[in-house]
Amino acid sequence: MSTYVGDAANAPKFQVAAKALVRDTQVRHNVRHATDVIRKKRAKVVGEMPDWEQLRESGHEIKQHTLRHLDFYLEQFERTCTAAGGMVHWARDADEANSIVVGLVKAQQAKEVIKVKTMTSDEIRLNVALEANGITPYETDLADLIVQLGEDKPSHIVVPALHRNRMEIRRIFLDKMNLTELGDKPEDLAAAARAYLREKFLRVPVAISGANFAIADTGSVCVVESEGNGRMCISLPKVLISLIGIEKVIPSFQDLEVYLQTLPRSATGERMNPYNSIWTGVTPEDGPQEFHVVLLDNGRTKVLGDREARETLDCIRCGACLNACPVYRQTGGHAYGSVYGGPIGAILTPQLQSMEHSQTLPYASSLCGACYEVCPVKINIPEILVHLRHKVVERGDAPLEERMAMKVAAYALQSPEHLDRARKLGRIGQVPFVSKGTISHLPFGLDAWTGIRDLPAIPKESFREWWVKREREVG
Repeated sequence: MSTYVGDAANAPKFQVAAKALVRDTQVRHNVRHATDVIRKKRAKVVGEMPDWEQLRESGHEIKQHTLRHLDFYLEQFERTCTAAGGMVHWARDADEANSIVVGLVKAQQAKEVIKVKTMTSDEIRLNVALEANGITPYETDLADLIVQLGEDKPSHIVVPALHRNRMEIRRIFLDKMNLTELGDKPEDLAAAARAYLREKFLRVPVAISGANFAIADTGSVCVVESEGNGRMCISLPKVLISLIGIEKVIPSFQDLEVYLQTLPRSATGERMNPYNSIWTGVTPEDGPQEFHVVLLDNGRTKVLGDREARETLDCIRCGACLNACPVYRQTGGHAYGSVYGGPIGAILTPQLQSMEHSQTLPYASSLCGACYEVCPVKINIPEILVHLRHKVVERGDAPLEERMAMKVAAYALQSPEHLDRARKLGRIGQVPFVSKGTISHLPFGLDAWTGIRDLPAIPKESFREWWVKREREVG
């Protein structure tokens, strides 16, 4: 069984990748500028909603209810989708999902496919599987197209090319689109992408999409986007294949009332997505005449089985937590080594891999809580980060020096007597390193702390000692 999350299993530790990326001043500038713009837009449109907190709570409750009864709603979706003319396939893992999709494309004798933005396909490395079978995938989302043509990796959930500026994008388009002239204005770049993709929309017979929501009571699939490429992909080809994580199902069509208000405001600072596409099965002589849904597990049921971390699956992929995260804003998405970056990636990626890989990601956070404050479905990311850190320690995968430090701390905090003894030993041991009341350098592995911050010296007298002394003097 292969549970991929992009190339996360082979990614370097977060601390190693982040150390290199924070030195890239251009990437840091690009990321901060883009996230600042989105945050300001989000704050404005969220501030217009007097019932914003009620919408967040409703979104959370719908998701939690669905996860408690996920088997029922998935089976209901299969029945209603099939009744409308769709065909539903179940995939346990990445290999099975890739095999199903490749088989469906080959059945059409197609050598090319067009794709709507789908992070789930990045998760299972679908493009790699297609290319290995002689099938060329074309990304049609502008940011995904930039990443694909630049032979790059996505760095943001909503804006995968957020780490690129206009001049970099212009160079990529000139090179890969074989253009001789191209301006650097946004409208110039958009026009070049439109011309590049238009003939593919009209010619390629098979499209692959993801889904923002799969609606159980109608068998419908919903994709929200801002460019119109999704609308082209789901209406023009003869065959449409939708790859959908099992957590994307919601009980009813009416539930969209909540999410179509919270998702665009949280993701791009828009009151409404320009394109909200909802389709149900097939209709003779209108749109694709063959519609397939691949329902993907790929580690999700294991996440579902952890009550303390289950709400990770509530995520609607808005990316608001990335924009608010002080760690992400310094490193960008590539430091996370996964298609899912930022705070949500820090909790989702390790869990999808059963904690076998990406174990440094739960530590890629200051636990400031900004991610929870902006999450439109109220995922308590900080609590889940702490829960996953505990799992890392339980597995014995925490660094040796950290485990030893925690054991020493546990002993010292067992009783006032132990703490007093540790304090006295610390006062003696710190003498060679104290200067003007602070410790700026410690030896051995302890320099990881003092390398970037000063440590206050242990005072000559503790509060408890001062209090006892005072009581004696007063008495």
